[in-house]
Amino acid sequence: MTDRSRAIDIAVSMFLVLFVLLFAFRLFDFSIKPFEDAAILMRYADHLAQGHGIVWNIGEAPVDGATDFLFMVLIAGLAKIGVSVESAVRYTGFLSHILTVLVVYCGLRSLYRTRIWLALVCALYCAVGPGLYYVAAYFGTPFFALFASVTWYVALMIIRDGETHPKAALFATASLLTALVRPEGVILSGLMLVAIVYVRGLKKSPLAIGYYLGLFGIAGGAYFIWRWRYFGYPLPNAFYKKGGGHFYFDSLKRSYLNLIKLCLPFLPLFIAGLYTRRTRRLTVAFALPIIGFASAFVLLSNEMNFGARFQYALMPIVLLSWPPLLAGIKEDIRLPVWPELNWRKRFMIVALGVALALGVLGFQNRVGRGGKRYHDGRYDVAMMLAEYRDQNYTIATTESGLLPFYSRWRAFDTWGLNDQWIAHHDGITSQYLESRNPHLIVFHARSAPLNQPSSRTIEWNDMIDTLRDYAQHNDYVLAAVFGDSPHDTHSYFVRLDFADSQEIAERIRTFDYSWYKSGHRAVNWVQDQPRSPNRSISED
Repeated sequence: MTDRSRAIDIAVSMFLVLFVLLFAFRLFDFSIKPFEDAAILMRYADHLAQGHGIVWNIGEAPVDGATDFLFMVLIAGLAKIGVSVESAVRYTGFLSHILTVLVVYCGLRSLYRTRIWLALVCALYCAVGPGLYYVAAYFGTPFFALFASVTWYVALMIIRDGETHPKAALFATASLLTALVRPEGVILSGLMLVAIVYVRGLKKSPLAIGYYLGLFGIAGGAYFIWRWRYFGYPLPNAFYKKGGGHFYFDSLKRSYLNLIKLCLPFLPLFIAGLYTRRTRRLTVAFALPIIGFASAFVLLSNEMNFGARFQYALMPIVLLSWPPLLAGIKEDIRLPVWPELNWRKRFMIVALGVALALGVLGFQNRVGRGGKRYHDGRYDVAMMLAEYRDQNYTIATTESGLLPFYSRWRAFDTWGLNDQWIAHHDGITSQYLESRNPHLIVFHARSAPLNQPSSRTIEWNDMIDTLRDYAQHNDYVLAAVFGDSPHDTHSYFVRLDFADSQEIAERIRTFDYSWYKSGHRAVNWVQDQPRSPNRSISED
């Protein structure tokens, strides 16, 4: 690479950073509080920063409900030195997104000498994608995508040039860090190793295999043993609740659809790459981590998959993979080269390229903007409940994000993602509720759809029935049932036998509650309407 090319790449990289900053603050609302599910990890990070360990409730046994382990540890470390948890999550996600955009651009330029404008379009495709949507919602998704893209970049170097000790060690280290960010990183990095071996062959991959197995066997094994002893179970708590040894074919279908939605303009090249022997082996190798990782979600239910965040890491991987496929196809088909074209054909090709690039970026911008988010009344209730945080009150709730994090009450997640007993005993029971004796019960309910409900919907419905029956038979008052309609609501039950019960019930009853799906003032169906919600089930 010449000094001129290097200077241009630096200038383009600076432009990309500036573009991301302007794009973010022009088109995204960063004033809205965390999305419900994102606040779960923030509670763990906050407790870890305070020195209580990885616990859901201070003073209780550790719970592995924050599956983004390395991200949580980083957030806790930043909080420990004085950064607020909210700011730490936002800054880390934002920086991760910018770095991922740069990895795409610099990776394409350094691996394949991709033309500057093509590498720029790919980087912009990443920039306008859903990464900033996750940042605005406080998810650590861009952090995982960054490590996944770096790992794949190193794997591509080995595939292209062969292995050396430094590259093999770097690939193994990046793979381990990716696995520490999220558990499914083990699957993703393992598939990348398979891709290396598939292209290079076993005899030419001993270093990559040796370093990978050695580092995962020693460092990864030590971590696995530690976490098993620390938490009491080998797998994250959410995996027992969301997996349970079943196959979720609806999750598999959604995973493939999310892959298509995130990467559609580039996927045809993987089909075309099978056309010629020159690219067939490489196409299969590149498809292994992409299709394999998307397929792995057949093992988990699709709940909490906000904006396709579980599959998002595949987007930079796809963006880093397509140029050699296109190059092989061009060589086989023998397209005319630029100097052979007259000015009319050059103009048409440039115009077509610009139109195609704008269409691709417009498509991704539409995907990346996601759905509009609104202020959430659960945050306001949580801030009110925080005034009573020193009273050692307990909340039982299906809404385990905003309410527990901002109220700082002792809480237990009735769905079980953050409760080991519930996750390992097929759901909550009235006996377990009685043992915890919550002062407040909050649940999200939706009316049954006309079509056949899924098994997860039925399971959620059973939990709602258990919570409602327990509250109705154990001296609780129904303070509010908030919602835009009586068929999709948040119900608040307050126990009547503690000092602040009447005051808390009255404050909840008269709340100006913002409905998170519309931003409208929610109706309290207890006092504003003479009827109660129908038997209800969760959003599947």
